[in-house]
Amino acid sequence: MTEPYLSIQNLKTYFPIYEGVFFQKLKGHVKAVDGVTLSLEKGEVLGLVGESGCGKSTLGRTIMRLVESHEGKVFLDGNDLLTLNKDALKVQRPQFQMIFQDPYASLNPRMTVLEILAEPLLFHGLSDKKNVQSHVRELMQEVGLSPRFIKKYPHEFSGGQRQRIAIARALALKPSLIIADEPVSALDVSIQSQILNLLTALVKKHQLTMVFISHDLSVIKHIADKTAVMYLGQIVEEGETQQVFQSPKHPYTKALISAIPIPDPKLERQRERVVLAGDPPSPLSPPDGCRFNPRCCFAKDICQQQNPVLEVVNEQQSVACLRIKEIN
Repeated sequence: MTEPYLSIQNLKTYFPIYEGVFFQKLKGHVKAVDGVTLSLEKGEVLGLVGESGCGKSTLGRTIMRLVESHEGKVFLDGNDLLTLNKDALKVQRPQFQMIFQDPYASLNPRMTVLEILAEPLLFHGLSDKKNVQSHVRELMQEVGLSPRFIKKYPHEFSGGQRQRIAIARALALKPSLIIADEPVSALDVSIQSQILNLLTALVKKHQLTMVFISHDLSVIKHIADKTAVMYLGQIVEEGETQQVFQSPKHPYTKALISAIPIPDPKLERQRERVVLAGDPPSPLSPPDGCRFNPRCCFAKDICQQQNPVLEVVNEQQSVACLRIKEIN
């Protein structure tokens, strides 16, 4: 049995909170990511979904080594990314790249498209000054941008075009893994579909492995092979996308999927919505036991005492719920 291409094992990312001005005292930790375990085969797309503040983006940034982890391991093609020193990380960096949510913030406003896309190629020695312009033109064509825009600055492009530039920059180093952090959430609906179709085509063409982070389940359903549902720093359900959407098992997943709008007004009026009570607890002081228990209508005393772990419920799904057999 071969090892998965991307393997995340018991990953934890905590942020310390201090009080005081001159004599600071550690007050506690924000447990943004708390014991996440996931795996992904080469060429698969994992959709990571959950409410704002659940730790999705922090998980992606931890995989990228933009945020340092507190504990755990992240294996990419057998190499533990979290143990690499500065020099080793520089060598491995072309293998995994990131597409950020806001392309206007992630692109240097003082650099032209040529300079933005040439920088990683020159830095990692994948091109030289003589040939870099032709390589940049090829990248632009691959993401659907005309090479005649090569001397323009980010502010001269629309939001969708800027995101295409960001995608081209991520592809420049020919990575095998891409972390896409809500890459279409800031775009118009019509542009979203174009970017999603582009990403789908690029995944197939280059056999990319991708972690696609989003709060929009409709987007996840369109692009992902597997779906992981995150709540307050932990994965509560994971499995094949079609199975998760057709037959959600965890109460939180059921609530999220019930909120997806249906384009037919009659069906929209007839369906039953699962409305969650209250707001998500603070990751600074998560509740005891199952973190979802204060908002779960199926919660019992045991849910306040034990923290469930992901368990396989069928060939296509794993769920973290102590009462999974009783409520399904």
